[in-house]
Amino acid sequence: MEAGEGKERFQKQRQVLIFFVLLGIARAGSEPRHYPVAEEMESGSFVANLLKDLGLEVDELAARGPRVVSKGKKVRLHFDRQTGDLLLDEKLDREELCGPTEPCVLPFQVLLENPLEFFQAELRIRDINDHSPVFLDKEIILKISESITPGTAFLIELIPLGNAEDLDVERNSLQNYTIAPNSHFHVLTRSRRDGKKYPELVLDKTLDREEQPELSLTITALDGGSPPRSGTVQIHILVLDINDNAPEFTQSLYEVQVLENSPLNSVIVTVSASDLDTGNFGTISYAFFHVSEEIRKTFQLNPITGDIQLVKYLNFEAINTYEVDIEAKDGGGLLGKSTVIVQVVDVNDNPPELTLSSITSPIPENSPDTVVAVFSVSDLDSGDNGRMMCSIENDLPFLLKSSVENFYTLVSQGALDRESRAEYNITITVTDLGTPRLKTQHNITVLVSDVNDNAPAFTQTSYTLFVRENNSPALHIGGVSATDRDAGANAQVTYSLLPPQDPHLPLASLVSINADNGQLFALRALDYEALQALEFRVGATDRGSPALSSQALVRVLVLDANDNSPFVLYPLQNGSAPCTELVPRAAEPGYLVSKVVAVDGDSGQNAWLSYQLLKATEPGLFGVWAHNGEVRTARLLSERDAAKHRLLVLVKDNGEPPLSASVTLHVLLVDGFSQPYLPLPEAAAEPAQADPLTVYLVIALASVSSLFLFSVLAFVAVRLCRRGRAASLGGCSVPEGHFPGHLVDVGGTGTLSQSYQYEVCLMGGSGTSDFKFLKPILPNGLVQDAEQN
Repeated sequence: MEAGEGKERFQKQRQVLIFFVLLGIARAGSEPRHYPVAEEMESGSFVANLLKDLGLEVDELAARGPRVVSKGKKVRLHFDRQTGDLLLDEKLDREELCGPTEPCVLPFQVLLENPLEFFQAELRIRDINDHSPVFLDKEIILKISESITPGTAFLIELIPLGNAEDLDVERNSLQNYTIAPNSHFHVLTRSRRDGKKYPELVLDKTLDREEQPELSLTITALDGGSPPRSGTVQIHILVLDINDNAPEFTQSLYEVQVLENSPLNSVIVTVSASDLDTGNFGTISYAFFHVSEEIRKTFQLNPITGDIQLVKYLNFEAINTYEVDIEAKDGGGLLGKSTVIVQVVDVNDNPPELTLSSITSPIPENSPDTVVAVFSVSDLDSGDNGRMMCSIENDLPFLLKSSVENFYTLVSQGALDRESRAEYNITITVTDLGTPRLKTQHNITVLVSDVNDNAPAFTQTSYTLFVRENNSPALHIGGVSATDRDAGANAQVTYSLLPPQDPHLPLASLVSINADNGQLFALRALDYEALQALEFRVGATDRGSPALSSQALVRVLVLDANDNSPFVLYPLQNGSAPCTELVPRAAEPGYLVSKVVAVDGDSGQNAWLSYQLLKATEPGLFGVWAHNGEVRTARLLSERDAAKHRLLVLVKDNGEPPLSASVTLHVLLVDGFSQPYLPLPEAAAEPAQADPLTVYLVIALASVSSLFLFSVLAFVAVRLCRRGRAASLGGCSVPEGHFPGHLVDVGGTGTLSQSYQYEVCLMGGSGTSDFKFLKPILPNGLVQDAEQN
């Protein structure tokens, strides 16, 4: 089966070969006929009737079996065997079949059989305007430098795929180019040697990239058809830059305010420049332009961004304004310049300063409105930060006065008193008005010098000193003290004794004073019994100029010492015949026998006397009252009692050590007062000398009476004097100790506190003179007391 198929294929190939050989011979022997036809005619369109050209009749066509064949090409014709018409088998596209070749001829043959015969013919396809000019790119980019001069032509054909194509031919092909109206270009249509047309742009006006960096033009290609067809293309012209523009800053002058405490690396300002050029010509770098070294140390300029940063702390007080020149350079070397003015804004970072020009210390007291200090204040800051106010404490006697600008004086306000306050610590506070407020304090110590404006002042207006009598000479008895509130020599006090009011008082021989310390001394032994009190005035004088002085009263009270023994006034103890007391045997217990009367020259408790019965002939018969010296019977007398009794009575004071005296009292018991007087047996008989003894007794009785009267008067006078002294001393009196209850204070007048009446019996010619006790006269109280006992 495969062998049969191969044989059949070989026979067909041989027939085709023979056909072409014959066809070539036929063509070589005759000229082919031409049949025109317009392209794009519909399938089945009539081309020509071949009967005449084939020389056949209609009825012969079927017998000859005509058919159309084409060499190597698809047969696009159909031969109608019934009519002999040649018809189009499909639409013909000249541009597809022939392209740009003109004329477009399609050869074909008509093959007749029985007998075999070939008929040569050509189909000429006529072009119609069925294609518009077409640009292969819808947009063409053309780069033109802005430095190109007008009149320069730009060949679009030099741009790849820059001219339009029109598949039609002859008149229907592309004929010319036009351009949309514009101010920079016009277009020319040029023809090449092969007849193709191309556009040529011609520059009419200089391009300026900075003004118009891009242009868009529309070029239209027109063919010659009727109606004509066209095609357009967009020409996008990019204007190429040249370095024809220098960089320009957005501001020719930058002014910026920067706080002086701005942190390091902070951006204070950014300068900006622009260059209308592009590319490297538009690339800008920034740099300082002829600036000082201080500016380079303070600021740093970023060459790319134009940021100016702080690299050093600002100080308004050192430099408050910087003028910085900045240059901007493009890639072509063109420069632009701007200036940056940096105003440093003050912040309150400097406290006020106080400068002391002069100070006066110490200043004298009692001197008002004295200039103490002169000072000036300053603040390196400005504005409110540099405005200041000064103040001191309100409780000080000083005042701040403003003189010239920023100068002040510190003045004392009123008279100062050094004695009240000798030193002032003044704090001057200087405060600025910034935010936050800063202040400075300065301490000034002002001393107040003394003026002798204070007299010495005694610690007491009067002094009472006590000295015991019988003192040793030059004995320190006390002192006075005066102080002076002044200072230095004005406070040095000298003491002196002022002349006494009584010119007869020998004060200088009694007392002396230490001029430096006011100590008082008794120059000689004082006797209380002679001088009980001494009053004088002491002066205190300072050493100021003029000197001031003051006085004080000094009372020296002489204290009694127990230097006087009791003195017995009665009975007399003069060595003469003793006095005998007569007591009736019928006397009741408590009968007053006698009274021992004694005095003591001392005072106080040294003069308080007590009585004691030391010895008696018959103990228990008589008793002595301790406080008044009364001798009384202690019991009833009897016949067994002896007639004669001798009593020894001790009189003792209350001093330390106590002093005493004794007295002997003779008592004779009698039955009645009519009984003759019997002398004591132990009394020695003396020659009768009545007259001298009587005189002595009278003198003694007068002395006792006088002494008693004087004692009473002295007692009254002392009491009155003490009352007056107590009133002058404000109730101050000599302290007295606790006295025993059994002692009676008789005020230094002895113990004769009761009134008695005595009778003196003088017996002439008897050889003796006796003092006879007749009858005591007792006060009512004493009588009642005796009756009770």
